[in-house]
Amino acid sequence: MTDTGDVQRNIRLLIAYDGTDFSGWQRQGRRESGMEQNRTVQGTIEDALAKLHKKATIITGSGRTDAGVHAVGQVANFFTPLRGMEAQRFVPALNSLLPRDVRILEARETLGDFHARFDTRSRTYRYQLICGRPALPHELRYGLQLWRRPRLDLLNDYARLLHGEIDCSLFTPPQDPGLSRLRYIFGAFFFVQQDTLLFEIRANAFLWKMVRSIAGTLLHYEEKKLPPGEFKKILVSGVRKLAGPTLPPQGLFLWKIECHRDG
Repeated sequence: MTDTGDVQRNIRLLIAYDGTDFSGWQRQGRRESGMEQNRTVQGTIEDALAKLHKKATIITGSGRTDAGVHAVGQVANFFTPLRGMEAQRFVPALNSLLPRDVRILEARETLGDFHARFDTRSRTYRYQLICGRPALPHELRYGLQLWRRPRLDLLNDYARLLHGEIDCSLFTPPQDPGLSRLRYIFGAFFFVQQDTLLFEIRANAFLWKMVRSIAGTLLHYEEKKLPPGEFKKILVSGVRKLAGPTLPPQGLFLWKIECHRDG
């Protein structure tokens, strides 16, 4: 592999990870030893890139998943001076340096000004619930046990109201650092696969804990059999104390990223 000096190639990655043992995606501060204060996905990949490049290399992700949240479709990019290495070779090279709970699925050279975060048009998340039966041990790592079987029709009556530009104050804690609570939601729905209930939602961006709060709120009011018209009033109110419980992180997956440009 040859270092080209100032010439930088932009490499786009598709990444999957088991978020159970991570403190989220975003890199955190490092101790004097150089180790992260808490284990993160970004920091772990950057450690592998540093070994490959023999110097610090920053990677930018399309979404900042919280602690315990998984991904099968995270998109990220980094710049490399290596010209003698075909882009797809970063897949085995990085996977050989990464722990088993992070996998690089694809790597390709992209536009020089492609930015994984700013070029993202939409983010899709899924939440998994095991309904009406005891979950198998491995399922509890990636889903939430729900002992009852909720009404799918009523849940989707609520979910259909989540469309367009919405003030999402109802669905995020007051500590969320975002300056605006407005988000554009392209669509949301529930569906069933065998004994697994899945909630899928696609939006331009999400607030802190927003997806888990939405899923918990819809299930909360479905159990109360609240008419959809009454739920719409709660949604429009934006009053945080009217939200249902925020579901735990283990059932949540960053499922897909769509970009403005193919890159």
